[in-house]
Amino acid sequence: MIRRSAILCLAALSFALPLTVRADTTEVGGMKYDNTLTLGNAKLQLNGAGIRYKFVKVYTAGLYLGAKASTPEAVLAATGPRRMHIVMLRDIDSNELGKLFTRGMEQNATREEFGKLIPGTIKMGEIFAARKKLAAGESFSIDYVPGTGVTILVNGKPTAEPIKEPEFFNGLMKIWLGKSPADAQLKEALLGNSARKDAFSN
Repeated sequence: MIRRSAILCLAALSFALPLTVRADTTEVGGMKYDNTLTLGNAKLQLNGAGIRYKFVKVYTAGLYLGAKASTPEAVLAATGPRRMHIVMLRDIDSNELGKLFTRGMEQNATREEFGKLIPGTIKMGEIFAARKKLAAGESFSIDYVPGTGVTILVNGKPTAEPIKEPEFFNGLMKIWLGKSPADAQLKEALLGNSARKDAFSN
């Protein structure tokens, strides 16, 4: 009887454990995002995640903050570590992606603001130009840590020295959260304001 109870208990655990692990992630477009992570000794939480569409699905994006924020102003005012994590859903020319990001920053900044972002955009352009393409399933992260700056990682590995300009991270965030966002629905998803049918917690 005791042996049967032990077997039943082990069986129950074998079903429960995968559910516990899966409860720690959010799935977007078939890609899994951890609901929490640590960056610069700070614990961050997934603020929101969604899919960038341009006729077809291009990539998934997830925004990590130290505290939940539902407006662009709150995200841009945050002072602690932050991360934007992107996973490609189709192959794309890296150099072209870098140009699109630069254009997005310029469209969401005044001439004076963009002037301060130029050194960072040049370095970012060099990072993307050094790669022929980003293939479906590959990822990159844009990490901001106070005192360190912005680090761009491709497939989890830093690609260059941090970009020191303090305005650069917010300049990048405006690509998705500015007045002329790359994708209006993705903007709302990153702010946690809309539950897309293709993004759900497991």
